[in-house]
Parts: sequence; structure tokens; C-alpha cells
Amino acid sequence: MPAYALVGKKLGHSFSKAWFMAKFEREGLPGCRYDNIELEHIDELPAAVKAHDLAGFNVTIPYKSAIIPYLDELSPAALETGAVNTVSVREGRMIGHNTDVIGFEATLDPLLKPCHTAALILGTGGAAKAVAYVLRRKGIDFQVVSRQGDGKTILRYEQLTMLDVRNAGLIINTTPLGMYPSTDSKPDIPYEGVDKYHLLYDLVYNPPETQFMKMGQLYGAATVNGYNMLIRQAQESWNIWQEG
Repeated sequence: MPAYALVGKKLGHSFSKAWFMAKFEREGLPGCRYDNIELEHIDELPAAVKAHDLAGFNVTIPYKSAIIPYLDELSPAALETGAVNTVSVREGRMIGHNTDVIGFEATLDPLLKPCHTAALILGTGGAAKAVAYVLRRKGIDFQVVSRQGDGKTILRYEQLTMLDVRNAGLIINTTPLGMYPSTDSKPDIPYEGVDKYHLLYDLVYNPPETQFMKMGQLYGAATVNGYNMLIRQAQESWNIWQEG
């Protein structure tokens, strides 16, 4: 009975289990199962993989980078981004992949316009690294913003000006701000710099419309949540697991 899972710290917000279980039922795979595995610390991972006899698993906040020392091999995208969201288990070896890259790029491409030549990436976690990887490949200049920024290569939120926002036609929230159950929170940026030429992409998908998105809409921007990215990267995860 193939077993798969999502590994993270708090997983009450996630739709992954429901999506995979529906897929197994739809495609006549009753022997497959998909569990949520909450780990208080990443060092609990090897025991959890063994106990659940996993053939593969997804990884989410806050372990996308912390998991790397526990893996035997990395795909080129995982190596370059320094982040893993999918792991295949083959003959006891754990191989890390980054399907966030595919999910983000596939869902961003149809939304890009000629004015989206510069971007702000909000956050510095594993998802932010996948986003930066994609923007770099597309030749889109970007600035990373974080609460713990060094003030130079990574700006702190309090340094961000309205002009910075105005000049970045693409703003991507990779933080958990606004995610269920903390749905009233949002990144602290000067939203008055947003206009109708902006695209605000929130990787959060629960709730489907976040405060970040609502603020963008208030100023006329196009907005999108992370649900389609979730589905696209999940499909790619499944493809990787079947290769083994």
C-alpha cells in the first residue's frame, strides 16, 4: 500500500491531503494513502518516514531548507534554490526535489504583462527561493523584503517606500501572513504605491482571498492566490513519485 504525506509543523491550513485523497479515489487507487505528519522539530523526520513507510512526501513551512541535511541527493532545482518541497524515497534513499519552481512558473506565465519587469519578493523561506529562481530565469529584476533583512541585500519592511512598490509591477507574498487561521494579517508594505498595472501574487491559498489580495484590489491591481500553484506542484510531485 503506497503511502505519501505532507510534512510540516502546523498543517491545519493545508488542502494537500484532501486533494491527493480525491485524486486516489478518482483514479481508482484505493490502496494509496496520504497523511499529514506534523513535526515539532526536523530531527524527527527519519523516524517519521520509517514509521509511516513513506514512498514519497511533500515538505512545507518551516522545513523546506532545514530538511536538506537529512537527504541523500538533490535535484538540480533543489540544489540551486536550496529548498525542497518534494521528496522521493527509493530503496531507502531520500531524494529532494523542488516542484514549487514548476508550479510557480506555470501559473505566473499566463499573467505576466510587459510592465512586469521588476518584482518584490516578500519573505525569505523555501518558497521565496523558488520564486527567486523563476524570476532570475525570466530576467525579472527583484528585491527581497523580510522582517529580518540586513537592510542592504534584503530590505526590511520599514525601509520599503511607496516608490519601491510603485516601481515593482509584480509583488509576491511568500510568507504565511494572512494564512488560516490568522486571516487578518498581511505584509506591512506601502499599498498606496500599488496601481492598476500591478500583479499581486499571494502563495497563500487558504483563505482564497487574503488581506494582501484585498489591499491590491483596493488600488486596482490584479491579484491571484496560490491554489493553482499548489495543484500544479502537487501534480508534478506525483509524477516524480511514479518515476521510482
